[in-house]
Amino acid sequence: MIKKILLGMTLLMSMVSCTEDYTDWGNPQSNSQEEAVAFGKGSVTPVDVINLADVATEKVKVASIVAPTSSDAAYTPNYKINFDGQSFDIDADGNMAKADLVNYITNKYGKRPTKRDIDATLDAWQSNGSTAVKMATSETFQVKAIPEAPFIDNGYYLVGDMFNVEAVGDAAAVDGWNTVSAKQAFKHSDKDVYDDPVFTITFETTKANQYWKIIPKKNVDAGNFWAAGVVGPKVDGDDSMTGSLTNGDAKAGKIAKAGKYKLTLNMMDYSYTIEEVNYDPFIYFIGATDGWTNAEQKLALVDDAKGVYTGYLYCADPNGWGNQFKFQRVAGSYDNEINSGAFSTFSGAATSEGGNIGVNAGEGVYYFDVNLGEGTITATKVETMGIIGGFNNWAGDAPMKWNPEEYCFEATFEAPNAGVTADGWKFRVNGGWDINLGGSINNLTAGGDNITVAGKTVKLYPTRKTKDNIYCTVE
Repeated sequence: MIKKILLGMTLLMSMVSCTEDYTDWGNPQSNSQEEAVAFGKGSVTPVDVINLADVATEKVKVASIVAPTSSDAAYTPNYKINFDGQSFDIDADGNMAKADLVNYITNKYGKRPTKRDIDATLDAWQSNGSTAVKMATSETFQVKAIPEAPFIDNGYYLVGDMFNVEAVGDAAAVDGWNTVSAKQAFKHSDKDVYDDPVFTITFETTKANQYWKIIPKKNVDAGNFWAAGVVGPKVDGDDSMTGSLTNGDAKAGKIAKAGKYKLTLNMMDYSYTIEEVNYDPFIYFIGATDGWTNAEQKLALVDDAKGVYTGYLYCADPNGWGNQFKFQRVAGSYDNEINSGAFSTFSGAATSEGGNIGVNAGEGVYYFDVNLGEGTITATKVETMGIIGGFNNWAGDAPMKWNPEEYCFEATFEAPNAGVTADGWKFRVNGGWDINLGGSINNLTAGGDNITVAGKTVKLYPTRKTKDNIYCTVE
C-alpha cells in the first residue's frame, strides 16, 4: 500500500515538473493580449488597440501601471509617457489626455484612420515641491491606436441631370446619372485625402431644377455606381447652397436655377458649399512686391467658361517678408480674396505658403496661368525675354533687359540699320515658343500674329500695371 502511495506521489510530481508554472485549476489562467514590460521593480502593461472614434471621454487609457517600488514610504511618483522624444502627462491609472494622443498621431502620421504602432516609454518622477528627480524609466512598449476620421475615398464624381445629353444624329444619348467622364471628376491636390479632404468641381446647368449626387471612385472602379457609399444631402431635393452630406441613404440635391457653379466638398466633416460662378475681367496682384499696399498688376480673363486668367507679374521681396502674394477680385479689397486655398494644384514655380501664394525661383517676372474653375495655378519664371523675327532670320533671340522702374523689358539695337523690321517679329519667353506674344502693339496676345512695326528701341510692358492690355512701344 505504501509503495502505491509513493508511486502516485512520484507520478504527480513528474506531471508538475513538466510545466514551468503551477496551474490553479480552480482559477484558470488567461493570457493577456499585451505583455508587460519592466518599470524599475514595477511594470507597464499596454492595452489592446485603441479606436479613438470610440473614446467619448477627455482621457484615454493606454496602459496599466504597477509603480516602481521605493524605500521611501511616502513615495508617490508622477508619470510621463514618451513618444519619439515628446513627453505627455499620464496618471497612475495609465490615462493620458485624448487630445495629446490625437495630436501626436495626426502630426506624425496624418489623419488617415489606420492603426499606428507607437513606441513608448514611461518615466516615474519624484518631487519634493521644488525639484523633481527621475526615479525610473520603463522598457519600450507600444501604444496602438486608430485615429478618428470618416471614410474618405481617393476621388469622387458628380452625377446628375446637368450631364444628360440628348441623342443628336448618329451621336448616342448620354445618361448623366449612370456614366461619368473626366469633366465630372472632382479636383483634388496631390496630398493624402486625410490631410487635404477638400474636393472641388466647376460645372454648368442649362436648365432649372437639376438634381445631383456624388459617386465615390471605388464604386466607379468596381463598375457598380450605386453600391454603398454614394454621397448626397440628407433631404431629397435640398436646394441649399451649403449643407451636410451623408454616405448612408443619401438623397439628391438640387440646383434651383441655370448657371455656372462651383461645388466644394469637405469630406472630413461631410459638408458642401455651392457657389455661383461669375468671373471678373481681371484679378489683381497684391503682395510683398509693393509692401502689400497696391494692387496694380493684374491678370486678364481669357476663358470665361473655366475662369482661366493669364499674364505676367513682377514678384519681389524687398522687405524680406517672403516672396508671397494673393489676388483680389476688386483692387484694394480683400473681400472674397483668392488665396492659396483656392488651388489644389501648384505647378512650376508656384507654391502654397499657408494662405498666401508664393514663388520659389526668386525675384523676377513670371508668366502665370491661373485656372479658378479647376483650382490650378502655374508660374513660369521669365529667365529670358527675347525678340525673334525676320530681322535675324528667325534664328535666336535678341535679349531684352528688365527695367524695374518702368516695369518693362527693353532692348535697343545699336548697329547701323539694325532693329526690328516690318516683315514680322515676336516676343518669346526662355527661348521657346510655348509662351510668346504677338499681334497689335497696343494689345499683344499669347500666340498672336507677327508684329509688323519697325524700329530700333523696343519696350514691352507685360504686367498690365498701367493699362488693361499687354502692350509695347517701338521707336
